[in-house]
Amino acid sequence: MNIAGTHYETIWLDEQNPQQVQVIDQTQLPFRFRTKALQSSLDVYNAIKGMTVRGAPLIGVTAAFGIYLSALHAGAGTWKKEIDKAAKKIGSARPTAVNLVAALEKVVEITNTATFRMEAVEKSLNASLDLLEKERENSRRIGEYGLPLIRKVYEKTGRPVNILTHCNAGWLACIDYGTATAPIYLAHDQGIPLHLWVDETRPRNQGARLTAFELGEHGVPHTVITDNAGGHLMQHGKVDMVLVGSDRTTRGGDVTNKIGTYLKALSASDNRVPFYVALPTSSIDPHLEDGLKQVPIEERDAGEVKTLEGWDEKSKSIRRITLTPTGSPALNPGFDVTPARLITALITEKGTCRANPVEIASLLKNA
Repeated sequence: MNIAGTHYETIWLDEQNPQQVQVIDQTQLPFRFRTKALQSSLDVYNAIKGMTVRGAPLIGVTAAFGIYLSALHAGAGTWKKEIDKAAKKIGSARPTAVNLVAALEKVVEITNTATFRMEAVEKSLNASLDLLEKERENSRRIGEYGLPLIRKVYEKTGRPVNILTHCNAGWLACIDYGTATAPIYLAHDQGIPLHLWVDETRPRNQGARLTAFELGEHGVPHTVITDNAGGHLMQHGKVDMVLVGSDRTTRGGDVTNKIGTYLKALSASDNRVPFYVALPTSSIDPHLEDGLKQVPIEERDAGEVKTLEGWDEKSKSIRRITLTPTGSPALNPGFDVTPARLITALITEKGTCRANPVEIASLLKNA
């Protein structure tokens, strides 16, 4: 996708210095466009933990490059221990997204087949680049499978398709295209008129800051709304479908996504609005059945709730202000679980399916 007319992906190996990995610093968007060089596994941990990079597919690819950087700087006789230590550290950065641990396990397994350190460097780099390419292609194919759902609504109504989304499941959460946004971009590029309702997504405002930014850069009509406005819009017939992403989906079909997704699913169910979840199969956890009981929910810093970050026009800088009384405590769960019964369908790079264990198992088997 493009920023100011120039194509970018969210992460790439630095051509001038292949010993570092470049990422877009998403904590600066939409106010400033900055890139950041990751030069060590600790840099990767900090980038994931501090949400310089975020979104399940991107977190997984970034973690994979962390193993490459660990191997690159490891000692000749201690590289296996150092890689294992780095993997454990990086894996602790964000507990909810399944892609993080899955990517680490895969790359470490490949790297451990090496017999000496430089072979481990080469294998970990190739594995990271392969994963990057796979996730890019996954998003593109999600777009192809989701596009007919949007086209069908347009052909039926003859008016712009109104889609509500939550948080950022766009290309900034992936490598390119996005998950929930991939069908949207394809529909827009093919001339299907549409309009996006973009939840602000408190407390970090990924919708208002990131989704609105990338939709604007691509010329997709959109309107930012408060998190509490979605149900009202559905009641008044102003939403044709809800389209969100997923950080972890169980084999039973329960979807863990950014906090607030469950409330959108409830509103959609009550108003008979289709509720779709777009995700690569890499975000399906085949080991878990019950999302509510088994998925770890990240508890983030309460300060994110008690403060607000934005652009100060006077000082030309990003500033943080306090919203709540000094003595008031705050709770900040990062995710919630939407039960499978509230989900119309899952859209993956392998096709669409119902959110139930039988169809998911069939999808994964074919994959």
